[in-house]
Amino acid sequence: MRTWIRSFSPFDASRAHAWLGRTADPREAERFIRLHHAENPGAGGPEARLRDVAREIARTGTYTHTADELVFGARVAWRNSSRCIGRLYWRSLRVRDRRDVSSAEGVALECVAHLREATGGGRIRPTVTVLAPDGPARPGPRIVNDQLIRYAAYRSRDGRVTGDPRNLSLTDLARSLGWRGSAGGRFDVLPVIVQPGLGDPLLCHLPGDAVLEVPLAHPDYGWFAELGLRWHAVPAISDMCLEIGGVCYPCAPFNGWYMGTEIGARNLADHDRYDLLGTVAARLGLDTSTERSLWRDHALVELNVAVLHSFERAGVTMTDHHTESRRFLTHLEKEEKAGRVCPADWSWIVPPMSGSATPVFHRYYDTSVLTPSFVHHR
Repeated sequence: MRTWIRSFSPFDASRAHAWLGRTADPREAERFIRLHHAENPGAGGPEARLRDVAREIARTGTYTHTADELVFGARVAWRNSSRCIGRLYWRSLRVRDRRDVSSAEGVALECVAHLREATGGGRIRPTVTVLAPDGPARPGPRIVNDQLIRYAAYRSRDGRVTGDPRNLSLTDLARSLGWRGSAGGRFDVLPVIVQPGLGDPLLCHLPGDAVLEVPLAHPDYGWFAELGLRWHAVPAISDMCLEIGGVCYPCAPFNGWYMGTEIGARNLADHDRYDLLGTVAARLGLDTSTERSLWRDHALVELNVAVLHSFERAGVTMTDHHTESRRFLTHLEKEEKAGRVCPADWSWIVPPMSGSATPVFHRYYDTSVLTPSFVHHR
């Protein structure tokens, strides 16, 4: 069933002025084509392809990647993602080639299809959906939401926030575009806001079968389930541009699977998110009158135990921060043996809980910026 609302946008004009046409850089195109052929010997020498690309850029201002180039470029973009600890399986990224889709309605349908396919009934599959690129004639579509699945936030008259405070502005925007929301639940799924290359934005309401959610419980504390907490299964980032060889795909939602601390130590625990450490500590009967009791640490561990336990019980793919840290060092060793640089941002690679107890804490990393890559829109 189609569940979307067409709305008038207050930001179309400014976006059109900021874009002003985009042409592919021939030097970036050449670097990518040479990289593709170097890592895929079966493709043969790059000279003929380089000539074709150069002619196409001279004639049209851009060029079209082959299917093989697109798959390779998307996978290498994941390999180059310096903030991602889960890159060991970069070669397994499933690439959905939807470059012929540029309309808001088409993008909305592909977002729903992406979530259904990536969810896999709980067996999460790393997936990217690549939609129409920016080009000299017109910009490609974009998704305003930073993730396909986000929970709404409602501010009451006394200033208190129900839901995820991170999404206050996104909730306000959705409501200004016609979304009515609910009575103010803590886990109301926001619509996806699609901004086409030209025209008005579209609100896409995600159907229930596209959003798998996991209710949270604790293996030892029955009261934990009474908190009514849950989280969605697929972390699908949707506001970054996939850049491959000088071509920008501004609408390319992609996902891996969650590491438990992303939910338990950040989304549910951060003071500017759900801020649940005090609530959990109170139910545990901890002494919160002094920081020396380490009540925050105790509550944080139990919150993360509940997240890992709940996802495992539900049969939904998730990893823990100790396992993923070891996997990342395995990835790093493989990249070094292949003679490649493996960029990594220490502040993102080290888990937000028990950092010094993981092997990734005790070293520094190369901070080079490589392409292809996923980048925020310029």
